[in-house]
Amino acid sequence: MPQDKLEDRIKAKAAELGFVACGITRADAAPRSAERLRQWLAEGRNGDMIWMAERAHHREAPAGLWPAVRSVISLGMSYAPAADPLRLEAEGEVGRISVYAQGQDYHDVVKKALKALGRWLAQEGATVTGPDGAAEPCDLKVFVDTAPVMEKPLAEAAGLGWQGKHTNLVSREHGSWLFLGAIYTTLELVPDGAMRQSCGSCDACQRACPTDAFPAPFRLDARRCISYLTIEHAGPIPEEFRAAIGNRIYGCDDCLAVCPWNKFAASAAANMAFQPRAELTVPYLADLLALDDAGFRQVFAGSPIKRIGRNRMVRNAAIAAGNSGSPALRPALAALVDDPDAVVAEAARWALTRL
Repeated sequence: MPQDKLEDRIKAKAAELGFVACGITRADAAPRSAERLRQWLAEGRNGDMIWMAERAHHREAPAGLWPAVRSVISLGMSYAPAADPLRLEAEGEVGRISVYAQGQDYHDVVKKALKALGRWLAQEGATVTGPDGAAEPCDLKVFVDTAPVMEKPLAEAAGLGWQGKHTNLVSREHGSWLFLGAIYTTLELVPDGAMRQSCGSCDACQRACPTDAFPAPFRLDARRCISYLTIEHAGPIPEEFRAAIGNRIYGCDDCLAVCPWNKFAASAAANMAFQPRAELTVPYLADLLALDDAGFRQVFAGSPIKRIGRNRMVRNAAIAAGNSGSPALRPALAALVDDPDAVVAEAARWALTRL
């Protein structure tokens, strides 16, 4: 009986390791990504994310980061939520944390699985016979989010889904709830076909955005995005966006949650590591406003939230408190008006004026 093709064995091993989606593409399969990235940066839509510009030459194409790469294995791990991400919208005294950050840090979970697949592939790939009849060496690198890699265009080229009008990947089977990882390899693998864009005339994601962060379909202005403002932006949140932020204290799921394709995403497919922690599902603003550095580290240990630090989280909680309409939060805010961090103190004073 002939041995299964390496590509099929890669996908079977990926599934064994917890990936619900796996596709293969050539390293040069997303040529328009570089042009789109350059335009986005030229328009300043990256905001304070200067690292996007500093390593743009690496991000534009896989070969820009690693010239030896021939194929890219694109992988997706599900974090589909069991509950409606919008259910706490009217709960003023609690904060809303994006679904992806309510469980274990995805960087750790996905990278561990990528490394395991990489080790397996290094062994399997070394036995592949090359065009000259010799054993073809397999070199590879694994990436999840922290490297200058265009995961979404590569995932689209590998057939995992397509980039929707909100610029996130959309999968027919898993909706928008996929953590993406990539393996760059020197192996010449047979590519899968790209996924066709299937948003049609739907613009639900654009209409749902509280801060109008989409100047046009498939274009995002990070400077207006609540995920950017609450996570990446370190300074005072511009006042024009504060009321629209509502009770979102870390990220925003609105454009994802309203996508019709998510009705096909089964929470049963989600990795158990991403099950929400009780204290992150319905966090009370009063508790968050009282956090010091040690308390912040304790609450958010093992969470992707830990990287923003205490000051940014308390700033976000203060903005949410100002939008809460709850006088009960005034004492907690009053305790912050002289906070050593000027951004936190300013946010607390703004919130008090709102209450």
